[in-house]
Amino acid sequence: MAAQNTQSKLVTQLRNDNVQLRNHTTDNGIGQEHGSGNKLCMEKCVAKLEIVLPRDLKKDKKKYYLETRLDVPAQDIINRIKEDSGLNHIKLISGKKNIDPMKRLDEQNVMTNSKMKVFRASEPEAIQAMAEVEKKKKSQDESMQRTQKGFQILSERDGLEDPMTTPFLEIADQKGNPLTIPPSEKKALILAMGLHEKGRALMKRRQHEAALSYLIQADTEFRKCDPKVLNTVDNYAVLQLDVVWCYQALDALDCLKDSKERLQCAEDCFRKCYGEQQERLLQIKGSSGGEEVLFLRLYLLQTLLAYYESNNELAKKILKKVEDLYERLRLDTDKLKNLENLMAMGFSDQEARLGLRACQGDESKAEEHIRQRRKDKEQDKEERRRRQEGINTLVELGFAKRDAAHELQQANGDVDKAYVKLLDSHGQPMDMASSSSTRPVETQATQLLSPSPPSTSSPSEEPSTSSESTGTASLDADLVNEVLEDIPEHEEDYLDLTLDEERVVIDKIKSYLEGKETSC
Repeated sequence: MAAQNTQSKLVTQLRNDNVQLRNHTTDNGIGQEHGSGNKLCMEKCVAKLEIVLPRDLKKDKKKYYLETRLDVPAQDIINRIKEDSGLNHIKLISGKKNIDPMKRLDEQNVMTNSKMKVFRASEPEAIQAMAEVEKKKKSQDESMQRTQKGFQILSERDGLEDPMTTPFLEIADQKGNPLTIPPSEKKALILAMGLHEKGRALMKRRQHEAALSYLIQADTEFRKCDPKVLNTVDNYAVLQLDVVWCYQALDALDCLKDSKERLQCAEDCFRKCYGEQQERLLQIKGSSGGEEVLFLRLYLLQTLLAYYESNNELAKKILKKVEDLYERLRLDTDKLKNLENLMAMGFSDQEARLGLRACQGDESKAEEHIRQRRKDKEQDKEERRRRQEGINTLVELGFAKRDAAHELQQANGDVDKAYVKLLDSHGQPMDMASSSSTRPVETQATQLLSPSPPSTSSPSEEPSTSSESTGTASLDADLVNEVLEDIPEHEEDYLDLTLDEERVVIDKIKSYLEGKETSC
């Protein structure tokens, strides 16, 4: 599964559907403490905070406590304190540090029993703080709108008509076979995959809260697609993993139930797509090494959920499977040496890492694997170039661009056959009507073999010169370029995990099971 830049395909792979979007805004949060006695903390991460009001507001010596979840913006607790105290403008300090209203409490090391000191703030300070909150929200909303618009523009382009400028709109299965998809569903699928890639880009920057918004929106778009289409690719399963991974990164596993259902969906999908023992994956790709990182995350998240459900025995059992798989996939001393050797040959670290995983760490096989992938990619580029030249040639002969692209596709790229078919179905092109209608087709075919310069519009299209049209085209180009920046070059980028984050989560779970961390 990947969406790539304008020199690559947007490749979708095997998957299953049957998942609906769940509400991720209610009862978010999971603490580190588990067991029946800590159920409230476990499911909602409710913490008790000691609030210290200004001296002149204290009516007695009783301590003032508030209960709150920790995965909420500090502005929420500020609003509650303002309501309780009657103060109009306040600021909070905890542990000698100012509390940022825009950040979550847990992101600022606020935990249960933390002491929050309340200070009066001037009106300008309060206004500035609120303005910053609104500015951040507006920026996030605008970013989402621009991303959606950019991918909508791309989804409306015809890859057949513009194979060089919109190749990433081609959708194929893992074998590389193009999938025939109705235009409306294709748009939804392209938008869903684009939003997913944007979310993944934010995940790489560890901006999990922002990423989650894009992933949830991608889920919405995926559900617009026909299940028959979605049953052939695995993108939706990977999306479920990414959503739950964001939950754990934010310590907000969505009340357990949502995460559990998403992970079950992902597991069922992988089983149907790859086979019970990944036999289908082995048949198609010859290796399952790359996809094993997906199972590592799946099992790791299942371990975390088992722990939070107080099923320590199951958690320990799955964790053993996680650690065994981690040891196979991590780059140990020998594999690091192989990685360095491959990079010395001129391969990128990503190519080397993916190649080694695909070939179980074998350096020579990984080299062959990478070179073959590069060769396939160059062949794909050449095929697209030839297709573009064929379309341009037929357009210059007077045929409509869409008709030329369609017939060339039907003729498997044979320009001569496409030309003959166009004559049979559409007759003599308009700009040749005044020419001799008895000119032999063979003569024309000879001309078709000559390379021609790229053409951006058919002769029947009159270019617009209005400033409004130019401005719209420029804006569209900016939006497209903006969203393409987050599209990875490598179609298996989603499999390229360094396992650094996974190691942290493994250690965290082990500390939980050993009882070293037991507070919310």
